[in-house]
Amino acid sequence: MADIEITFDGGKVITAHVNGKTIKTDQSVKHGGGGTAPEPFELFLASIGTCAGIYVKSFCDQRGINGEGIKIIQSVEIDPDKRVPSRFRLNIQLPADFPEKYRTAVINAAELCLVKKTISNSPQFEITSSVS
Repeated sequence: MADIEITFDGGKVITAHVNGKTIKTDQSVKHGGGGTAPEPFELFLASIGTCAGIYVKSFCDQRGINGEGIKIIQSVEIDPDKRVPSRFRLNIQLPADFPEKYRTAVINAAELCLVKKTISNSPQFEITSSVS
């Protein structure tokens, strides 16, 4: 995977440059920003649900199942002492005409999400600094 460059773009706007695309973040007005883009933690949370979503969509596409009407409702529990997430819940809401025989399999597809697997694997972080 290519390196991701992070730039500081005025105020509290921080931008990730990845594979020729930009992803802007900002802090809410409450946190001293302009509220012009999602906060980084909101993007982190969204990456979980959208990752699961692409696996569910791919599962449906491979079987010729129309994905319209499917949605994932995601919630997070925060550990009050550590002030970090302690549980993520994803509820895949299927339309009434979704094939019964695939209802469990679609959950298994969502479980394949690389974001979920990465979090579950507790990767190590190495943070350094350099002068350019």
